[in-house]
Amino acid sequence: MTGLLHPTSAKRVAFFIAADILLSLLTLYFSYVLRFNFSIPSNFLESFWLVFGSIVVMKIAMMYLFRVYFAVWRFFGFYEAKSIVKAHFLAYLFWALIYMGCSEIFAPFPRSVMVIDFFLSLIFLGGLRMAKRLFVESIQAHGVKPALIMGANSRASTIIQSALKGDIPYYPQAIFSLSDDSMTKNAYINNIKVYEQKNLEAIIRQKGIVSAIISVSLTSGELHQLVDRLNAAGIQEIKKLKLLGSEHDRLEDLSIEDLLARHPKDLDSLVISEFIKDKSVLITGAGGSIGSEIAKLCHGFGAASLVLVDQGEYNLYQIGEQIENATLKLIDITDRVALEGVVAEVRPDIVIHAAAYKHVPLCEANHASAIHNNIQGSKNIIDLSIEYGVEKMVIISTDKAVRPTNVMGATKRVVELYAANVASGETEIVAVRFGNVLGSSGSVIPKFKQQIERGGPVTVTHPEITRYFMLIPEACQLVLQAAAIAKGGELFVLDMGGPVKVIDLAKQMIQLYGKEDEITIEITGLRPGEKLYEELLLDENDKETKYRSIFIASPTAYEISQLTHDIALLLDTDNEIGALQKIVPEFTHETMV
Repeated sequence: MTGLLHPTSAKRVAFFIAADILLSLLTLYFSYVLRFNFSIPSNFLESFWLVFGSIVVMKIAMMYLFRVYFAVWRFFGFYEAKSIVKAHFLAYLFWALIYMGCSEIFAPFPRSVMVIDFFLSLIFLGGLRMAKRLFVESIQAHGVKPALIMGANSRASTIIQSALKGDIPYYPQAIFSLSDDSMTKNAYINNIKVYEQKNLEAIIRQKGIVSAIISVSLTSGELHQLVDRLNAAGIQEIKKLKLLGSEHDRLEDLSIEDLLARHPKDLDSLVISEFIKDKSVLITGAGGSIGSEIAKLCHGFGAASLVLVDQGEYNLYQIGEQIENATLKLIDITDRVALEGVVAEVRPDIVIHAAAYKHVPLCEANHASAIHNNIQGSKNIIDLSIEYGVEKMVIISTDKAVRPTNVMGATKRVVELYAANVASGETEIVAVRFGNVLGSSGSVIPKFKQQIERGGPVTVTHPEITRYFMLIPEACQLVLQAAAIAKGGELFVLDMGGPVKVIDLAKQMIQLYGKEDEITIEITGLRPGEKLYEELLLDENDKETKYRSIFIASPTAYEISQLTHDIALLLDTDNEIGALQKIVPEFTHETMV
């Protein structure tokens, strides 16, 4: 029974043809009734069925030609109404030509009947469909919106079926092909026409479309161009189909992460799997944005055991809830005794060090804490990894370590220097440097989202400030990929693409929310230690690896006994800035750059 009630294209066409035949019969008979003032002479009814049969064939043929039967019931609009008028005009014109050539077979026949029938047929056949239009408009007031689908593929059909079932608050009016494939030109998917991109603006105006659904995967550059074009055409609400697998796909808002995502094409899952599978992995800072994602990746790639270390109870609890059988250790990495107890007990094959204080203004306001946590904590985990024979030790670094202007960046540069120059024995130590990750706890994006949702203003520190961005999962996979190919002593740099102006980022986010006329951008001035431009390389002598997204920075020699001595002085001095500058000569502690 459920199958009979389920809407399909064939059932819809059959219903409308049957309805049109019945309504045409009624309109023709009523036309006779009106013509003869409710008393039809019997001789005029002799040709009734011949007239009915010929005109109904013409009407159905013309309605089929103009694809009136292929308009989805609940998507019927004024554009389709015009097709009904055209179909009727041609149907009655052709019938008139036939009548003129063969009038004797219709005799006796009052020609004015067809004039009356023309208008009655338009009213009844069009009215049947317009009743649905009125119903759709009443639903639209409760959130159902006319939409276009970008991408002529099987997922466009899925979206249409979801709309037919009422599972989504949209009714597709048009599909646009995003390729030059001639096979999709003038084609139909679920009886909705596929148009070429050149017709986009015209169709949006013609059909009153207010929203768009993207059903294909696009590069960030392609997505940028498409979104700009849709916005210019008046489309502010843009959704994307999140690909989860067949019927489980769902619609979600287009996000700024989608526009900035780089999607490296050289992610090598096999290399990562071989690196992680069946290994014991210890991760510090496992409750943070980077650490938690790396933990989930290691779990997915088949780590034999996972030991997750963090000093934040709630963050550690959260990641523990997501990873079954992970061992959770609530430890401050600056506590060497407690940390050694865990390393000695676990004897990990791989250590991934993601723990650090990363918020630039907070580190500026708390020099001693930042230095103690980032340097002493990192030195502890590096030294213990060497002492207990860890096979590979991976350090998460940052672009702020390049020619640093803030304490946080300087501390990370000290850690890079120590990792590259310490006598590591059998332990391969590698650092991986990258820029901002989208959506992390310290990212500007969550801050902008909060400001937009509160009604603004959105605050940007400087109109020229730029940053590199990458999605968290992609950055973390590249970290593991770099670690997998490391031999020890390298400083890897991830290709983050081109820098993005933060003010442009703010404008794009406001635009995605459709609030360009409501929210302003306020320039607040650079914060302490903040840089206008981040860099990823200390010099241009970087080396390529076999992966285009991963480079090796030139090493910086620092005699390890001297470095150890300088770090000890740094950790025990009141002049932290001077001590940092001694270790990192390129460190310029400036507020404005």
